[in-house]
Amino acid sequence: MATQQLAHGDSAGTILGHPKGLFVLFFAEMWERFSYYGMRALLIFYLTKHWLFSDSDAGIIYGAYTALVYITPVVGGYMADKVLGQRKAVAFGAVLLTLGHFFMAFEGEAAAGNTDNPVIYVFWLALALIIVGSGFLKANISVIVGQLYPRTDVRRDGAYTIFYMGINLGAAFGALLCGYVGETFGWAYGFGLAGIGMLFGLLVFTWGKPMLLGRGEPPKPLAKATEWQMYGIGFVLVAVCWALIQYQQVVGGLLGTFGAALVSYVLFIATFKLPYGSYAESPKGPANLFLVGGAILTVGMLLVVTVGSSLQAIPLAGLALIISVMAQQMFTKVAHDRDRIVAAMFLIITSIIFWALFEQAGSSLNLFTDRHVDREFLGIVWPASTFQSINAFYIIMLAPVFATAWTWMGRKGVEPSSPFKFGLGVVQVGLGFLVLVWGAQSVGLGAATPVIFIFLIYLLHTTGELCLSPVGLSAMNRLAPAQLASLIMGVWFFASATGNFVAGKIAERTGADGLDEAAGKEVVLNVYSTVGWAAVAVGIGVLVISPLIKKLMHLDTLTDDEGLAGAAEAGLEAQEAGIRPATRPAE
Repeated sequence: MATQQLAHGDSAGTILGHPKGLFVLFFAEMWERFSYYGMRALLIFYLTKHWLFSDSDAGIIYGAYTALVYITPVVGGYMADKVLGQRKAVAFGAVLLTLGHFFMAFEGEAAAGNTDNPVIYVFWLALALIIVGSGFLKANISVIVGQLYPRTDVRRDGAYTIFYMGINLGAAFGALLCGYVGETFGWAYGFGLAGIGMLFGLLVFTWGKPMLLGRGEPPKPLAKATEWQMYGIGFVLVAVCWALIQYQQVVGGLLGTFGAALVSYVLFIATFKLPYGSYAESPKGPANLFLVGGAILTVGMLLVVTVGSSLQAIPLAGLALIISVMAQQMFTKVAHDRDRIVAAMFLIITSIIFWALFEQAGSSLNLFTDRHVDREFLGIVWPASTFQSINAFYIIMLAPVFATAWTWMGRKGVEPSSPFKFGLGVVQVGLGFLVLVWGAQSVGLGAATPVIFIFLIYLLHTTGELCLSPVGLSAMNRLAPAQLASLIMGVWFFASATGNFVAGKIAERTGADGLDEAAGKEVVLNVYSTVGWAAVAVGIGVLVISPLIKKLMHLDTLTDDEGLAGAAEAGLEAQEAGIRPATRPAE
């Protein structure tokens, strides 16, 4: 420990020049990611091989599960900011996660199916506990990292680099070890290992509380009754998720309907409130037309979800009306904040396409690897679930390369714009599927696909992720006006959840139950070819119009307002949750 006056967070001592509390958070998060990605690597196989769900049903269950995992941090973060504080929220989330992984180990009768089997309800409960636990933990643990340092501390970036390594080490070894154990020795052992990892994370976080030096405590004195009420709300949320995960189409309906309403609301504020100061001061004709368009869009999405896709012309008409009014306003009144939000919404919508394809990894691509790939590598035939660790290992190796490259290009004045990077990301995720399709077809439908093509698709998806994910949250932070920062972050997370649900719908289309191996492989490859070419086309389109989107960002007039607490860790992993404006600055 240094003898001079210690910096913010250092009074408990330092390790490698950083507060000891950072390493408490490092190991707690590492074990949490170990458990989450370990369980996720096995989930699609558990659904299809143990519970005997069809590929299509398993894909949509998986999509609904991951969508809910990415939407609950909005609730967990809000409750922590307003009442619980981050530390108590993380501890509560860790308890829920430990319980969830514990219940995952209850298998019931082997391969008994999902009908007339009461243990299936324990399985739904396990998923609900993990969903809500992730919401409380992931929404808040990265924020505590930021609270260990003053905003101007030069060590902040280094701290998040260390924290980032913990996330990816946990993800890599969780998928590798839990996947191997679960597929080799039995589901209960794999899920049990994931649960042990989460228990270690909880113990580390509890043991290391003194090293956090009061960071992440409630924003105001918290009565015990109020605290338990918050935990009660958490368990009510578990019950809600327990129901939703069993009725996956309801999740899609909620995402579609509330997403339409949320987008309409944000764009209305951007188009009228920001430029004119209030609705009362804005031109009534265009404003009312916009409101009509928003109502048509929202009601239309509800009708599409409840009645069928034959009514999709209704929400499209509402969207067309909104775009028309916005275009008219953009030509008649200059407003940089409005333009920046339009640019942010464009990036958000683009991200949905990326995540819908990227998140095939845990569902359809996992099944493809299991059934149609020669998985021998280094003289060992590896279980398919272990290949889920490849992305995290690539991230560990390539993230420093990309960070260095962007910095070097920035100094030379040739760094691509954020929209251009988004376009590159979407092109690469599409190319990944096309490379896999080419590799599988080159050896014939009746032969196993060489494992090198699995490494190649994950390589392209990882480089695409590194072009889009770290840029996304950073762009939201830069583009959102201070009064809309929380709202824009909420839209970002909502879009991430939507992308995951759409991923489930794509995986549903790859279902080939009842077909022989060659025919089933052809079905999957046809879907991958379609989405791959579509992504490449969309990505090229984004690249072409990226100069226009960059112009809408008005980077030349941005001011250095105080940023979001924890913004430096943007993109630590896919759709990194837990970055929201703090309701109070770090002391």
